[in-house]
Amino acid sequence: MKKLSPEEAKKRILSYCAYQERSHKEVRNKLFELGLYSSEVDEMVSYLITEGFLNEERYAKAFAGGKFRLKKWGRLKIIRELEGNNITTNCIRLALKEIDEHDYLKTLRALIRKKEAQLEEADPYVKRNKIARYAIQKGFEPDLVWTELHQD
Repeated sequence: MKKLSPEEAKKRILSYCAYQERSHKEVRNKLFELGLYSSEVDEMVSYLITEGFLNEERYAKAFAGGKFRLKKWGRLKIIRELEGNNITTNCIRLALKEIDEHDYLKTLRALIRKKEAQLEEADPYVKRNKIARYAIQKGFEPDLVWTELHQD
């Protein structure tokens, strides 16, 4: 990709940020892809924050809510992904508060029931283990998963 002028890059990055919530890391990477130098990237990120196009807390809340509702991710996977995007611990904590505890447990139970119906395993211990591994891999806390599995 050819290097864009700062004005052209600004237009592109404004529409990039307006389309959906973005993390600072995603925006910085995009600006570097557009061919801006480090000082120009810093200046552009400052502008985007000042103008309200970039907001780490808003991004974290949108990310956590979306991944939970649409992809049925558990808290641990959401935390891992947000940390990978260099989101602060405080913003992650606020984002996780957006997930209702009742909905969280309901989602975990539905995930367990769905996986249980899919598995054709005769041995109940092996079946339960497979279900637990699946739910834990989706980011649900192991102790919570096992508590739910032992409810049956």
